[in-house]
Amino acid sequence: MAKATLTISSKNYSSWSLRGWLLTKFSGLDFEEIVTAPDDASARAEILLLSSSILVPCLRHDGAVVWDTLAIAEYLNEAMPDAGLLPDDRVQRAHCRSICGEIHSGFTTLRASLPVNLKGHFPGFKIWSRAQADIDRVCSIWRDCLEKSGGPFLFGARRTMADAMYAPVVTRFVTYDVKLEPLLQAYADTIMAMPELKEWIAAAKDEPAEIEELEVEY
Repeated sequence: MAKATLTISSKNYSSWSLRGWLLTKFSGLDFEEIVTAPDDASARAEILLLSSSILVPCLRHDGAVVWDTLAIAEYLNEAMPDAGLLPDDRVQRAHCRSICGEIHSGFTTLRASLPVNLKGHFPGFKIWSRAQADIDRVCSIWRDCLEKSGGPFLFGARRTMADAMYAPVVTRFVTYDVKLEPLLQAYADTIMAMPELKEWIAAAKDEPAEIEELEVEY
């Protein structure tokens, strides 16, 4: 069987590539990275939110070609069932899928106002009211999950697809100096301390390319 491949774009700017990469890492599937060029049109469209049809990241494994992050998550849950990408409990699985779907399809103002930029740090960043509403909703989701599960991850001791889906939001909060209450800050710290995320961030900081549209001084 050919080794699985995961096509990704910029590690510094791409929230969707980070999600797909973390999901694949969490699953334990052995894979090879294929990184698209910074000037690749489809990659730029994904990063700059210019396309409704996102083809990056894309997982190829055992004859399957899967290019949507939720589809990648569900595929990996089937292909690697021992990884526990979804909680064991039926009700918790439904909750996990719901909050993953919400971050997948919503929070457009948060995405546009606080783009992922792992090299950047903007203390005292001005957050507009509509973006704050998205931040408040994320905090409500995290708080509800952590209070029910006891943490340290959203659904307890084991990482699930929800933690991969919300990890780019954690990095946004770090980049733009978003203040969190202690429970949520502890969760953010847990996510930032994951070896996989540390590996991704280190690679992001070594990326030579910059996307001018995302390097504006706010």
